[in-house]
Amino acid sequence: MTSTQREWTSNAIPFARNKPLHLMIIIFILFFGLMAISPTDRLLWYAYNITPTIIILILAFTYKRFRFSNLSYLLILVFFCLHTYAAHFTYEGTPLDDWLKTTFHTKRSHYDQVVHFAFGFFFAFPFLEILKSKVKLYGIWSYVLPVIVVLGFSAFFEILEMLAALVAGPSGEAKFVGMQGDIFDTQKDMALGLLGGIVSMGILAWIIWKRDHSAAAPD
Repeated sequence: MTSTQREWTSNAIPFARNKPLHLMIIIFILFFGLMAISPTDRLLWYAYNITPTIIILILAFTYKRFRFSNLSYLLILVFFCLHTYAAHFTYEGTPLDDWLKTTFHTKRSHYDQVVHFAFGFFFAFPFLEILKSKVKLYGIWSYVLPVIVVLGFSAFFEILEMLAALVAGPSGEAKFVGMQGDIFDTQKDMALGLLGGIVSMGILAWIIWKRDHSAAAPD
């Protein structure tokens, strides 16, 4: 891992003095509270928020042992806000999809695909920080392994959706899998997560290359 990468992923701020993180927590609590008011489907809202709640609890209880950078916490916050927004309206019924269907006469909802891409884009960097803390990453592997982890989790979430659909019974496929008539919906969702991770790591690699190149350039 290069010194520039360590600069991007370093965070030694105790929680009590981490004011940017405090602000992020307040923003999410307020947004979550707003989205908890009269959701379209209360039972589905509970189901959608199980995984984020577990992740947030893990982040809270492990903060002293492992701290992400504030950049990672910000990326996680943005993704959770996107997901919480969908949990309020359901992934098939967001105002964005209503607008697309009315304006462009689209048949299916696309917000779920946006969130699958966003998962790869916003979580690749936090995954890089975790991998950096556990294993020594060099060269191209610093960018490849986070993308592989993103793809693995994308597949894992698709399996969870399948299990939730099986538990829910006859109406479960429409609520949790949400294929909307597309037989390749699962594969497309995983591909979008993969693409998001590739774009994220590609941007990071380009920024680091530019900074290192500028630092090495003679005056």
